[in-house]
Amino acid sequence: MKQILPAVNTAGCCFSPVAGLSGESWRICTPQGTYLARRQTAVMAEMGVSRRRELRMLRTRQPGGVGPQPLGLHHGWLLLAWIDGDTLPETAFQPVGALALLLVRLHRQPRGGFPLALKGILARYWQQIDRTRLTPRWLRYHQRVQRTPLPPVLKIAPLHMDIHPGNIIATGEGWQLIDWEYAADGDIACELAALVRGNGWSAGQQQAALVAAYCAAGGYGDVTRLQAAVGRWLPWIDYLMLMWYEVRWQQTHTISFRAAADGLHARLQSR
Repeated sequence: MKQILPAVNTAGCCFSPVAGLSGESWRICTPQGTYLARRQTAVMAEMGVSRRRELRMLRTRQPGGVGPQPLGLHHGWLLLAWIDGDTLPETAFQPVGALALLLVRLHRQPRGGFPLALKGILARYWQQIDRTRLTPRWLRYHQRVQRTPLPPVLKIAPLHMDIHPGNIIATGEGWQLIDWEYAADGDIACELAALVRGNGWSAGQQQAALVAAYCAAGGYGDVTRLQAAVGRWLPWIDYLMLMWYEVRWQQTHTISFRAAADGLHARLQSR
């Protein structure tokens, strides 16, 4: 705090932890305002999280943006302005009109300069999985994924890549996105595919409703083409999620991570 905001009176600070799946975040209340400090750890680095990249992605924030104001980075601690408001209830995602408007606002922001290196992420995760869970079929699938070209790009934009109700804050000025640790520049169809899979939506009616609302909000001009592009990204998102859960299982041995990975293995084996 003293390095990034020397004018703030740190003698009166009150610190409280903020819950999260993959890192340590602290709310800091001061007489001058409230802030959020997010720490870079070795475990998070193994997951591909970079506070430096997060800072860079947020620094492109324009008026009307959809994320917290970044204040600085010091010794692995990223300091952000606190966003006042409440996280969304699950029911707020349906209907998807407001969500589509949020996505369009996000994708109209300037790029951050960090392309989404999906194959590189998968290769990093592969080195960290529990080798006792590796099967010949999984090895063949992984090798095929790494040989397969990524889907063609429709439109490059800043992506959040972890949009769910818990990462959206409802404020008096509209919805805001928090937890930008996986943000990068990439194809808009990849973001929509990640949103569909990450929230357990169907690849039929719910996906179609999201794509239609996104196009109606001005995000893209061809519903049919975007729908097909999202479909092409779904297998990649499935595998990215599987590998994320596998690495988190290896790191924590939390049963819920293993159960989620097992479910995704079953989905991939059915293809």
